[in-house]
Amino acid sequence: MAGNRTFTMIKPDAVADGNMGAILKMIEDAGFKIISMKYTRLSADLAGKFYEVHKERPFYGELVEYMSSGSIVAAILEKDNAVADFRTLIGATNPAEAAEGTIRKLYAKSIGENAVHGSDSDENAQIEGNFFFSQFERF
Repeated sequence: MAGNRTFTMIKPDAVADGNMGAILKMIEDAGFKIISMKYTRLSADLAGKFYEVHKERPFYGELVEYMSSGSIVAAILEKDNAVADFRTLIGATNPAEAAEGTIRKLYAKSIGENAVHGSDSDENAQIEGNFFFSQFERF
C-alpha cells in the first residue's frame, strides 16, 4: 500500500507537555486514519536501533538520549499521499521556519525537541511502522 501510509511518533517533549491529544486531533482533522497506535517508552537500546541510520552523525547520542527520556506515541497513519501530506502537516524541522498552523509551529520547542516525527519516504514509512507494529496490530 505504498503511497497511502506513513509513520509518526509524538516525541517525549510533546507528550510531557500534554500535547498528545491536541496533536492526535490535528492528525485526524487533516483526514488521516489511525491504523495502529501505541503509547510506550523507548529504551536507549531501542531508540538507538530506530535511529541507527544516524549512528555516524554527531547528534546521534543526544537523539537517542532524548528519545528514551520519556513516553512517546507511535502510530501508522493512512490517507492518500500520506507521506507528503503528513510532512506538510507537521512543518519544517526547525519550528521557527515551520508554516503557521503546523504541528511543529504550534508544539515544537526547538530543532531538537520538535514534537513529532514523520517518515520522509514510503520506504521509510514501511520500515518505521514495522519497527513498532506487527501485522496483527494494524486495523
